[in-house]
Amino acid sequence: MARVALVTGGTRGIGAAISKMLKDKGYTVAANYAGNEVAAKKFKEETGIAVYKFDVGDYAAVQTAVAQIEKDLGPIDVVVNNAGITRDGTMKRLSRDHWDAVIDTNLGSCFNVCKAVWDGMNGRAFGRIVNIGSINGQGGQYGQVNYAAAKSGIHGFTKALAQEGAAKGITVNAIAPGYTDTDMVSAVPAPVLEKIVAKIPVGRLGKADEIARGVVFLVADDAGFITGSTLSINGGQHMY
Repeated sequence: MARVALVTGGTRGIGAAISKMLKDKGYTVAANYAGNEVAAKKFKEETGIAVYKFDVGDYAAVQTAVAQIEKDLGPIDVVVNNAGITRDGTMKRLSRDHWDAVIDTNLGSCFNVCKAVWDGMNGRAFGRIVNIGSINGQGGQYGQVNYAAAKSGIHGFTKALAQEGAAKGITVNAIAPGYTDTDMVSAVPAPVLEKIVAKIPVGRLGKADEIARGVVFLVADDAGFITGSTLSINGGQHMY
């Protein structure tokens, strides 16, 4: 029976690439989305992957959604915490609302989703969790105090939870993508983007599929000796 994988933020960008590659590898995938109905409908029609709308930053909503997914598809053995937003601004301009929104969505969601599946994974003595961090969580970024804090927190979260799951057959790892060719990065003004690419040793942006390949590697049944690790996929921009 195919393992069930939940990918948060799984209908667009890196998340969509992860969802599609997991399906191609034989997983039954549930792709979460927050609010873009048009993109989610198109994704479902094109891929046949089940989509579920809920706010990953809302603890109760996650509990309800995970219960529904497991009722529809079966026990969730694989989680990819990919959902993320930006609300950029320097400290002078950053509001508390923008701080809270990014922390809740990018970091709080990791707790919410892992909490909802943790008992089941322990009971089955198997689980694969991959948390999507960021190069900017490793090295920081001007005007992204909230985003960098959330993504940096993911790396600590990963290492601590990995220690809890290790004896139970549950691995917890992170991937820290560099600048990847997605809608989020495309929104960066061209002159700024040119300066970013100039700092990437391989000389280009990453591709969403390149991040997805890392996820597929880490969630495999035979990847049980890899846990608490962060895989940096950034074209050599930040060697951490």
